[in-house]
Amino acid sequence: MDLQKNKVYRCQITDYTADGTGFAKIEGRAVFVPRTAVGDQCDVRIVKVTKNVAFGRVEKIIVPSAQRTAPACPVADKCGGCCYQHITYGEELRAKEKKVRDALTRIGGQDGAKLLGITGAPTTEHYRNKAQYPVGRDKEGSIVTGFYRPRSHDIVPVEKCLIQSETADKIAAVVREWMTEFSVMPYDYEKKRGTIRHIYVRVGEKSGESQLTLISATKKMPKLDVLVERLRAAAPSLTGILLNHNQRDDNVILGNRTDVLWGEPMLEDRLCGHTFLLSPEAFYQVNHAQAERLYACAVDYAGLTGEETVLDLYCGAGTITLALAEHAKTAIGVEIVPEAIENAKRNALRNGMENTEFFCADAGQAAQRLAKRGIDVLVVDPPRKGLDATARDAILKMQPPKVVYVSCDPATLARDVAELCGAGYTLEKAQAFDLFPRTFHVETVVLLSHKKADSYIHIDVEFGEGEGKIPVDSIAKRAEAYKPKEKVTYKMIKEYIEAKYGFKVHTA
Repeated sequence: MDLQKNKVYRCQITDYTADGTGFAKIEGRAVFVPRTAVGDQCDVRIVKVTKNVAFGRVEKIIVPSAQRTAPACPVADKCGGCCYQHITYGEELRAKEKKVRDALTRIGGQDGAKLLGITGAPTTEHYRNKAQYPVGRDKEGSIVTGFYRPRSHDIVPVEKCLIQSETADKIAAVVREWMTEFSVMPYDYEKKRGTIRHIYVRVGEKSGESQLTLISATKKMPKLDVLVERLRAAAPSLTGILLNHNQRDDNVILGNRTDVLWGEPMLEDRLCGHTFLLSPEAFYQVNHAQAERLYACAVDYAGLTGEETVLDLYCGAGTITLALAEHAKTAIGVEIVPEAIENAKRNALRNGMENTEFFCADAGQAAQRLAKRGIDVLVVDPPRKGLDATARDAILKMQPPKVVYVSCDPATLARDVAELCGAGYTLEKAQAFDLFPRTFHVETVVLLSHKKADSYIHIDVEFGEGEGKIPVDSIAKRAEAYKPKEKVTYKMIKEYIEAKYGFKVHTA
């Protein structure tokens, strides 16, 4: 029996989807209900019905889950930033660990017991060292900053975000007041006009420094000197105020040119005992405390003795590379972003790490070029889309004895693990880390090893017809029976999820 749109059904939430949405079965049909907790017994109104699944919203909670808690954030039910404000942190960790284990078993075909557990964060509030606020207007025409509603470009006004730094919120408030006073227009993505697109703030957890990058669609703005003066007075921790020019028509936040309005062009911070200078473009983990635990695990999984050559693909500003270099003979970092590579080179020099090398190149191309170097350990920390085909092929060509994979997306991690394990690697162990409390994102470190034969047996085989010979026809039949299965691609994962669950996967 098909579910009826707008009809209310009573159900119990039994699980979470990969994006933190509650899951229930109603009359045999999978139904997704946001802002629910496992154990909730509730009345759900069906708002959409597709061929395979349905979507609903809570009308009334009849019996709340023991894991349900009152959200500390006043806009938790509107903002698209967090999805787990309404459950206990212990329940959130359980959901994230299960998410990683399910991906490794269902997509990766691996033993779920290889996931050793999840490392929770010491705090769930004000942990982010990076804030990127979109700027717009509310219904009354007032300038607002905040975060987008789920699956939309509508901005939910947020003046004090519980996961962003208080410094970032204070800086955003100063910019809003300046825009209002001097009639500086926010950029309108539909009309393709306006000025300020985003307010981008980064803070140094250990250095205490902060940096503002104002992203603008126009080159000229009034009273920038007034803005600088007010920002310096309101946020003494500021060491640099930058203006980034972005006239693109898409949703990419940073443009290609950045000018310094005042102060230093880069932010300084310390991570894993090293000092780093960071440009706005450079990748840097947003949760400092958890990043140190994550990288310590990656170094531990690498099992370095001081004699190895290590290749770090997707190295960013060199954070993992320098941590590896402390224990390796040579550490090589590769990154496609030129500004990040320049940061990495300066950071290595600044920290006296002479056993490092850095190359600006695509990860796949660099892996192919460095294949002859004799790589002992390969470390990868790719974006959410995972390894591209060129990078995977290059890894299989190099066949380093160990691959340490740092992932921010369990689905693409599992896909890549399946690919590598199908070509001779073995998943030894994995550990999940929560770097993004209150959101559905989770990081994972896995260790893959490539076993090489200790000895060989020589066997002479004669093909053909007759006693003691192997018929050629039987070989062809057996080869067809054991033909490798079709490779799982990121596109196939997206199509599978859309077909089975009715919603689209994106890599933003």
